Amino acid sequence: MSTIRHPLTFDPLPAATLETWKAIPTTIATDVLNRSQAMGAAIKPIAPGLKLVGQARTVSTMVGDNGPIHVLAALIRPGEVMVIDARAQADSAVWGEILTTTFLKQGGAGVVLDGATRDLADIRTMGFPLFCLGAVPRGPHKGWGGVIDGTIAAAGVTVNPGDLVLGDDDGVTVVPMAKVDSMLKAALAQMEQEKQWLAEIAKGRTTVDILGIAEPEMAEE
Repeated sequence: MSTIRHPLTFDPLPAATLETWKAIPTTIATDVLNRSQAMGAAIKPIAPGLKLVGQARTVSTMVGDNGPIHVLAALIRPGEVMVIDARAQADSAVWGEILTTTFLKQGGAGVVLDGATRDLADIRTMGFPLFCLGAVPRGPHKGWGGVIDGTIAAAGVTVNPGDLVLGDDDGVTVVPMAKVDSMLKAALAQMEQEKQWLAEIAKGRTTVDILGIAEPEMAEE
C-alpha cells in the first residue's frame, strides 16, 4: 500500500496567539469548548510537567507500521505538533529515540500518539513532550502505508491539520482552528472567573453557594 499526502491549506497562527495559549490549561480549554475536544484518559505525558502547544500535523497508519510517521517527521516545520492515529494499539511501538531525534532536529514542538512508544528513558532524558498510551519494547514494521495531513481521529477526538494542540499533566485538548480566537477569549475569561471563585472560597463561601447548586431534599424517615 502507498502513503497518501494531502496538501497543507492552513495558515500558521500568530506567535503572540500561541504564546498566550501557553498559559491556558487543557482543563480550561475543554471547559470553554463545552467539555468537548479532550482526548481519552489513556493519553498522558511520558513525564510530569511536560507542556505542549502548537498546530497539528496529522498522520494515520496501519497497526504496528511507522513508515508514514517517518515521512511526516521529515516534513515537520518548527513549532508544529505531530498527532498520530496509530489505531490505539499499545503492543507495538511506532515511536522511539530515532524518530524523536529526527523530529527535534526539524524543530517540532512535540507529539501526540494514539499508540505506543519505546526508548522511554532516552526520550525522557531529552525532555521531549510526548503524549501517548504507554511504552512497550516491541518495535514497528514499515511499508503498509497511511495518510499524511488528512483528517484523523485520535483518542476520541477529530483532528485536522492546523488545529491547536494543548498538552499538560491532565492530558490533551484540541482546539479547532476556526475557534482558536473565540475560545482564547473565553478561556481567559474562565480563568479570571475561577480566580474570583477561589478568592470567595478563601473568604469562607462554599462552592454550593458560589455555583448555585440546589440544596438536597431531606429524606423522610
